[in-house]
Amino acid sequence: MPATGDLHWTPSAAFSEATELARYMRWLDSERGLHFADYDALHQWSITELGAFWESIWDFFKVESPTPRGPALVESKMPGATWFPGAQINYARRLIEAGADDDIAVEHYSEVREPGALTWGQLRRQTRDLAYTLTQLGVEPGDRVAAYLPNIPEALTGLIATTGVGALWSSCSPDFGVSSVLDRFRQIEPKVLLACDGYRYGGKDFDRRDAVRELVENLPSVEHVVSVPYLFDDPTIVPGAHATLAWDAAIAARPADAPDPLARNFPFDHPLWIVYSSGTTGLPKGMVHGHGGVLLEHLKTQALHMNHRPGSKLFFYTTTGWIMFNLLAAALISGAGIVQYDGNPAWPDLKALWRIVEGAR
Repeated sequence: MPATGDLHWTPSAAFSEATELARYMRWLDSERGLHFADYDALHQWSITELGAFWESIWDFFKVESPTPRGPALVESKMPGATWFPGAQINYARRLIEAGADDDIAVEHYSEVREPGALTWGQLRRQTRDLAYTLTQLGVEPGDRVAAYLPNIPEALTGLIATTGVGALWSSCSPDFGVSSVLDRFRQIEPKVLLACDGYRYGGKDFDRRDAVRELVENLPSVEHVVSVPYLFDDPTIVPGAHATLAWDAAIAARPADAPDPLARNFPFDHPLWIVYSSGTTGLPKGMVHGHGGVLLEHLKTQALHMNHRPGSKLFFYTTTGWIMFNLLAAALISGAGIVQYDGNPAWPDLKALWRIVEGAR
């Protein structure tokens, strides 16, 4: 048996030279005059020369701002560090720019639905359609849009559309109990709630319509509900006083001559989404990430760490209640496709995820 610490595999020189990380190191050499003998030397530079490193990430990935940007790091202190003052960007728009219209951006698998896919063109259209609808519902930059959805394309579209118009995204999986969701969403006072009617797990159906009604009754900030018929064909999950808009209508309302709802840019530190701590020591703590920091971090992570590029594909088993859902969506920024799955990873047997891996290649 190999001992802990034994080296089990090392890439060939040809493999290493073809990686995005190697391409970045060659770029640093040619464009910055910085030569690093190995990864350790590059890593040491990246953590000691923070401003120079993050400025190189901006330039290497060709991030653009319509306004002049200041230095990468104004003052290195926490709290209070200021990054790229003056820069204006839109994380969501960059997220969906990379792929050709007819190429597959998203493959989705579920215990409820048959396997399906969205092309980059379809993803861009649905995202802009939903973004337009959100603005028509009164969502403005700084507002919060919350989701009670499983890991399905509607949740992905919701994340991109919400952040694209400058609102903050926050999501919980429908297997969360009502009290757990309220512990999170009461803190952020969402204006719009995206919600499904139920889900299936391990072959068993879970009706969540009463849970959604209870959530809305206890979230007075919610002005509109966008309902996603998933388990049932029920477009009006929340009847009565709360305005409910069916998903199909929400992605079909944008006029052909409407301006691009994702055209606006936001300051580098404009809030993007809210994620949470586990809640093991009191209420879950909401953590706000910004457009600029997430943009640069995800460009770096997806390309340099994960070696993603157009033609790559990422499958990460996660729910929408975990930040790994956000990271799965982020693979799009590199031009890679993503694979979503909603269901039990061990049902009907332990090969469930491997069948998805085989089907999605």
